[in-house]
Amino acid sequence: MSKALAFLGALALSVAAWAQQDLAPDQLVQKITDDVLAAVKSDKQLAAGDRQKAVKLAEEKVLPYIDFDQATRLAVGRAWREATPEQRKRLVTEFRNMLVRTYSNAIEGYQGQTLKVLPSRGKQDPEETVVRTQFVRAGGQPLPIDFSMRKTDQGWKVFDITVEGVSLVMTYRSEFDAVVKQEGIDGLIKRLASKNTPAAVGGSAAKK
Repeated sequence: MSKALAFLGALALSVAAWAQQDLAPDQLVQKITDDVLAAVKSDKQLAAGDRQKAVKLAEEKVLPYIDFDQATRLAVGRAWREATPEQRKRLVTEFRNMLVRTYSNAIEGYQGQTLKVLPSRGKQDPEETVVRTQFVRAGGQPLPIDFSMRKTDQGWKVFDITVEGVSLVMTYRSEFDAVVKQEGIDGLIKRLASKNTPAAVGGSAAKK
């Protein structure tokens, strides 16, 4: 995954941290962006990419508000229907760990960046919506980003982002499809677990 997509994947995680608040989705996106940028600016270790701090931040403030079931289901695609309950559980766990790894590796990319929320288009669905934004980079052209969110019993949650027309979840699907065809669902789980283990992500990393 490119550095840009890695950063944006981390940002998608961060956006969800305010899902429990009574904010419209676009207000939620703007607020969390401002708060994350302020946190990075005030913490030199976090800004430098301290993995333990980044993972702790994700575990405590972000991950409870990501719709991992929906994101994993979409990323796995047709194979999800064939997976057993136990395989689904393991897929969600490894997909979650992968996103934590993305977050911890990309946190330093927040420095000097801003996100501008754009006006919504047309009539908004009360249960599912897309928040349009522009990622403003110093010395570069604004990068269009769409946050796909849906309203759950626990509030609004993020399940996908689209960068310049390319869906992050669909990008993973093409990769996962290839693995499933060659190695099956268990092979995909093994591949994900193998990539995640060296990074020491998730709860184990936060305890070290």
